[in-house]
Amino acid sequence: MVTVKSVKVDGESIHIFNSALYIFESSMCYTLQLDVIVSEVVVNRYKAEEQLIIEVEMEDGRIMSSIMHLRTLPGGLPQLNLYCDIEDPEEYPGLHIVNESDSEFPDIETGITLEDIRKVEMPNEKITLKLTLPINQVEWLKNQKTRDLNTLFKELLEGHLG
Repeated sequence: MVTVKSVKVDGESIHIFNSALYIFESSMCYTLQLDVIVSEVVVNRYKAEEQLIIEVEMEDGRIMSSIMHLRTLPGGLPQLNLYCDIEDPEEYPGLHIVNESDSEFPDIETGITLEDIRKVEMPNEKITLKLTLPINQVEWLKNQKTRDLNTLFKELLEGHLG
């Protein structure tokens, strides 16, 4: 099976934790598939896109570029499923061909945890809190810059979460 060395999306390198590049054979067509485990940040960046320009560098030095469609898969680890129809699978030597009747597809999640992914790239998420505080504390909070409050709460929580 071909090993993926790096992936660029619209010219930008993304960090991949694991991947599978293969050909899916159905009764109607052949589809080139690239499944990649990425960070939640990467999924959020591209999840609204329908098509992306993908460049894949393989361990053997080959480079493949294609416009591919995007599917994001719910549940499990954050991943992108990229695919495009192809005419002739023989144009892609060394790629594993998976048939629609096969019971097993490449499992790229084995050995990777969400905690491992977040050590590389931790997503930020907005949160709104409703607090009841004395008026002087409310006034102080309102006078602070958002960036400073983010830093303050991050440090406070890191101290409590370890």
